[in-house]
Amino acid sequence: MKWERIKEKANSVIGKIGKKTIVTVCTVFVLGCAVVLNVILYNSGDEAEDGMKLAVDLKGQGNTETTQTSSDSTAISSYFQTMSLNRQQARDEAMEVLMAVAESQTALEDAKAAALSDMSRLATDIETESNIETMILSKGFTQCIAVISDGGCNVIVESEGLAPGEIAQITEIVYEQSGILPENLKIVEKNTTNT
Repeated sequence: MKWERIKEKANSVIGKIGKKTIVTVCTVFVLGCAVVLNVILYNSGDEAEDGMKLAVDLKGQGNTETTQTSSDSTAISSYFQTMSLNRQQARDEAMEVLMAVAESQTALEDAKAAALSDMSRLATDIETESNIETMILSKGFTQCIAVISDGGCNVIVESEGLAPGEIAQITEIVYEQSGILPENLKIVEKNTTNT
């Protein structure tokens, strides 16, 4: 008896909302999860891949210090280019899904409004990330990636060891550009020893 009542209620809810709307909302949710997992998983996998490339380069070219420095520099540059590309691809995919929801004839008005709001927030985050990166690079860093999500910010900078003054500069830049508090900021150093 309980199962029959639950089934009836579920059917009435689905009938009111519409199957297409439920599928659209679920698709947006799954895509959002996929984007987050892509960033998390690819970041850790990319470090191992860069390490393998570095080992192959050093093996094939000899073990001179000049070759190692050049290979290290190339690996770090490749890391930052890959991270930037991955971030852009994830954002493009999310924007496409949000646009599909916003333009859908079958989506609920609340879902359309939420999609438009998310698109606006995403565009603001992209602009803010660019501003943060530009300001950090102007402080003398050679490479930088900023990623804003869920009210926090991750900043990856190329450095052989951040001084307390540099950490303070990055923290101040992030706060001034985004309003994100220091406790919601994670600064990651990328250097030749952790490529």
